[in-house]
Amino acid sequence: MPPTEPYVVPEEALEETFIASSGPGGQNVNKVATAVQLRCDVFKLGLAPHAYHRLKELAGSRMTNDGEIVITARSYRTQDANREDARARLADLIAKAHIRQARRIKTKVSRAAKARRVDGKKQRGTVKQGRGKVCLD
Repeated sequence: MPPTEPYVVPEEALEETFIASSGPGGQNVNKVATAVQLRCDVFKLGLAPHAYHRLKELAGSRMTNDGEIVITARSYRTQDANREDARARLADLIAKAHIRQARRIKTKVSRAAKARRVDGKKQRGTVKQGRGKVCLD
């Protein structure tokens, strides 16, 4: 899947609950439950093994032991805006999980680079040796 294409999360994998929110809204936050807590069952997504492991890594503490990702959105004053924000963040997280990391190719340090490193160390050692106590014989 190309990284520019957003991931579409199946509706049966999602569960939304609305909770009281802190943040902008004045007295409205005391009356209306505008924050959304979005739970996504990762096993219902049918991800490839590499994407599942990467998603687990990216989600961190947002993933429960039961395999659910919990995203709380409370940035906006309305339920709809918070719902869209949570779904967009979840889709972005899943899309990032599908991007495979490039394998690192091990390189060998050249002989000239090793020689330069050793020469630098020897030069530094002679400078430090010159700082020793002076013997007046």
